[in-house]
Amino acid sequence: MDHRRILSLSFPHLGAERLLRRGTIPSGVPLAVAADRGGAQVVVSVSPAAAAAGLRVGQGLRDARALCPDLVTKWEALEAEAAFLSALARWLGKFSPWIAEEPPTGLLADLTGCAHLFGGEAALLARIEEDCAAQGLTVQAGLADTVGAAWALARYAGRGAEAGRSGDAIDQEAPATRSRAAKRRTGGVEVAPKIAPRGRIAMPGGTRTAIAPLPVAGLRLDGELVAELGRLGLRRVEDLANQPRAALARRFGQHLVFRLDQALGLAPEPVSPGLPEMRFAARMSLPEPIGLEADVLAAVDRLLPVLCERLRRRGRGARRVRLECHRADHTTGAVEAGLARPSSEPERLRQLLAMKVAEIEAGFGIDMVRLVATETEPVEVHQHRGHVEAASDAEARLTGTPLDDLMGRLGARVGLERITRLAPSDSHIPEKEVQILAAAWSEPATGWSAPQMARPHLIWSPEAVAAPERPKPPAQFRWRNRDMAAVSAEGPERIAPEWWLDDPAWRTGVRDYWCVTCANGERLWMYFAHGAGLSAGWFCHGAFV
Repeated sequence: MDHRRILSLSFPHLGAERLLRRGTIPSGVPLAVAADRGGAQVVVSVSPAAAAAGLRVGQGLRDARALCPDLVTKWEALEAEAAFLSALARWLGKFSPWIAEEPPTGLLADLTGCAHLFGGEAALLARIEEDCAAQGLTVQAGLADTVGAAWALARYAGRGAEAGRSGDAIDQEAPATRSRAAKRRTGGVEVAPKIAPRGRIAMPGGTRTAIAPLPVAGLRLDGELVAELGRLGLRRVEDLANQPRAALARRFGQHLVFRLDQALGLAPEPVSPGLPEMRFAARMSLPEPIGLEADVLAAVDRLLPVLCERLRRRGRGARRVRLECHRADHTTGAVEAGLARPSSEPERLRQLLAMKVAEIEAGFGIDMVRLVATETEPVEVHQHRGHVEAASDAEARLTGTPLDDLMGRLGARVGLERITRLAPSDSHIPEKEVQILAAAWSEPATGWSAPQMARPHLIWSPEAVAAPERPKPPAQFRWRNRDMAAVSAEGPERIAPEWWLDDPAWRTGVRDYWCVTCANGERLWMYFAHGAGLSAGWFCHGAFV
């Protein structure tokens, strides 16, 4: 029977060693990466030098600095660490095509049928350790028939289960006492045990024997459950495996039994690699440096058909395109152009890029031109249709495509986010009847409903009007320090506030809107508030042009 062979890699100092690789911090200096957790600053990653000084993950930052005065601290960068882990996954791809990430510091690989290409499993693990050591990375590897067993071997091989309470029960002591106890056990320095590659390899079919002496934390259980099992004397995987499953499920839940079955191979756990990121780019290396705008456009004309053909094959359209011009002095000039609609038509992309080429400085000459579709979206596949549908499609193309091209050109000048359009909103409140949307990321609005009365062209925040407090429109009133005389009034249109919202602007209660024509020719949009949380009165809300 063929056994699956799963490799698990753990990088215990990933966050700190990523920073050490830059070379700005000496390797022998203790380094800790800190982050905010629950309102407290804690250590989330330490360098090997900091670990040797007694620092640990989860320790408070103040305690760490008190324990190690020479400590250098940096803040956690989740995006950079995730990108670094993805780069390590690509590196691991040279050993197996089936790679999966285990954030934040782990990788998985299905090595079934691959180990013999590298001289066997032990030689493969030794080569992985050599490659990581050359890159300044600490790695722990485990190889077994299941994902759970490989994960446990990588992190807990060689570590025995600790007793629940002893003279060195450091998990229940103060941080300072904890560090002293660690030093007593290791002669002054707390270090992880060094395990040979063979000690982290479970032979095919020997998964249970390999993980039996490991602590139950190797089953990927939370800390509270591990502590509860330890109080009952269940400290090793073997202790759990010998217990009746039904009793374990009743006492600790199905999660414990499920994790144990996964580690022993009784429950399936596949390695699920992430989908490779789709990249669309085309480049042209030039025999001699160029510097004229026409030459750059000529290179773009050759690259665009190649790029668009790759987009069409994948059913994608470019939403944003970047033109990179690599100069002879190893510097780069780049411009970007955005489209209102995703497209894979070279003509539409060229018009936008031609408007940006003048912004690139040629410098000592451009020896490589690269075109990248940085943002893409799926585009619908058009099928053959009848004469009536074809006529409607042609009309839509004549009316829609020029508008999209216009938005693209304007967006190249001022930015697509500055081009907006109005759309109806699901509200009867005058201020909320219309919403402003980005034109490039929205469709033309439909479904406009006509109000009972005409709406003004200008609307502003309600302004108080000095007039008698009665619902009938006043013949004389004062507004904006001017005495006004009403000639006629049309209305009313009663609008009630949204009762499910406490809008401060509507605390005057129900409104009766009127279109009031004044003697000087102005037409004002006024309303009488009947009063609620605030007093009743007249207000001016807008004006008709």
